Amino acid sequence: MRVLGINAIFHDPAAALVVDGDIVAAAEEERFSRRKHGKRPVPFSAWELPEQAARWCLNRAGLEPGDLDAVAYSYDPDLVEPGQPGLDERWEDLRTTYARRAPHFLATALPGLDPEIVRFVPHHVAHAGSTGLAAPFDGDCAVLVADGRGECASHLAGSYRRHRLEILTAQGLPHSLGLMYEELTEHLGFRRSSDEYKVMALASYAEPRHLDLMREHLYATEDGGFVVHPIDWATLAKRRDAGGEMTEEHAELAASVQVRLEEVLLDLVRWLHDRTGQRRLTMAGGVALNCVANTRIFAEGPFDEVWVQPAAGDAGTALGAALQVVADAGEPAAAMPGAALGREWTDEEIRGYLDRAKIRYSEPADVAVEVAEALADDLIVAWFQGRSEYGPRALGRRSLLANPSLPENLHRLNEVKGREQFRPIAPMVLLDRAAEMFDRGPIPSPYMLFVHDVRPEWTDRIPAVVHVDGTARVQTVDPATEPLLARMLTEFDRRTGLPVVVNTSLNTAGRPMVDDPRDALECFGSAPVDLLAIGRFVVRRAGVAG
Repeated sequence: MRVLGINAIFHDPAAALVVDGDIVAAAEEERFSRRKHGKRPVPFSAWELPEQAARWCLNRAGLEPGDLDAVAYSYDPDLVEPGQPGLDERWEDLRTTYARRAPHFLATALPGLDPEIVRFVPHHVAHAGSTGLAAPFDGDCAVLVADGRGECASHLAGSYRRHRLEILTAQGLPHSLGLMYEELTEHLGFRRSSDEYKVMALASYAEPRHLDLMREHLYATEDGGFVVHPIDWATLAKRRDAGGEMTEEHAELAASVQVRLEEVLLDLVRWLHDRTGQRRLTMAGGVALNCVANTRIFAEGPFDEVWVQPAAGDAGTALGAALQVVADAGEPAAAMPGAALGREWTDEEIRGYLDRAKIRYSEPADVAVEVAEALADDLIVAWFQGRSEYGPRALGRRSLLANPSLPENLHRLNEVKGREQFRPIAPMVLLDRAAEMFDRGPIPSPYMLFVHDVRPEWTDRIPAVVHVDGTARVQTVDPATEPLLARMLTEFDRRTGLPVVVNTSLNTAGRPMVDDPRDALECFGSAPVDLLAIGRFVVRRAGVAG
């Protein structure tokens, strides 16, 4: 069965392709269009489709639109109840109309596609499928979805048994953990549906002074749902304009909401565990990208295992919708092989880009060794290797790398990327060394979706990746699945005694992550990066010794 998944309704449009149960490809439209998040998260953008991502997915498998058995669209307009609290009174009917017309929009965008094969998959069911059906273990699992909103709900709790989803409860609008966090994000001067991770980082800089008030406004209920009462943010902290001064009261508000979010999520997973008796929890939805909350769920919650979909946001619903259609057809589906589901180029294709750019480059005997030496010499390296990542995290395919032993490299990388200085940067570490350096979070942790406590004996050795609260958002690297990356880390360890490097996304502020060689060359040309490792080739900034 050949199923193309499509996410288009809110933000982060994406496409994914499942063929005979195998996940062949998945990509976000922003990586092609170079427009951050693909489009604006407003109702009148709901007609926009991930056309380039969809075409690429089909090309990857050598398929034409007419070869598809189904298209899974991650939103069901029939579930929208006009007039329900929490919906946009002015524009919701437009969003619903565009969703109903999606089969015809898709047939126009992908000539040869039969609109009759389009299947509407409820938004939160698609989120659930992206994690419960894609998790890398056999057997049954509980599933928790939390985000801003789907059709008329903001949450789903359920259980997969033999690949069949049983929905136990769902929280209806207007109550929404995700929308509440989005409102706070906007109040603090950041972009909603985009910059929520900045609020999470800011929360570490203060105490949760308003926690008692948050507990009055936000709490779980006995039926597995929750209540979010309206919060007058301005009474707690002055609204901050974008780029305005960040004060202690802003950090205190962020901390208060962050801690209360963690507490409510713990209540939700405990209820879910009581109802399912499952050992394993899978999570998706934008709230599941909150890695601080994920760690509390892992460390304090009742589940033995916690797996979070790497593309937990709306982009992941393209994959989840496709997997759900496959499961509904009674066909088995393989687990997600990893996040590297996007585009790649051969070394000869990369050489062609370099030659056309008339740029000087070298071809070292081993690019991993060359990069390890550069990092040991405190150079900043742009690393472009293999298939690009699906989801918002740079996982060693499209990354900026640096030496973690120098505290100034935090400031330096934030300057390179043009972003706020309170933002942390993350460590990438060899899997077999992670436990000696990091505690509390799960290991392995290949997708950078949990924070770990940095062990005291290591905080002074890797200061660049230690956040103000003593934690780090770790990515572990397994040589069995990432041999090139592991070899680079091993060579860096041999030179420095540190089996860890700084890893952050290869982009600059406001731009999508680099995806193709042209993007890499443009980023390298415009940002103060010392070396670009692209395929087996190395490009050095003029004046940088090599």
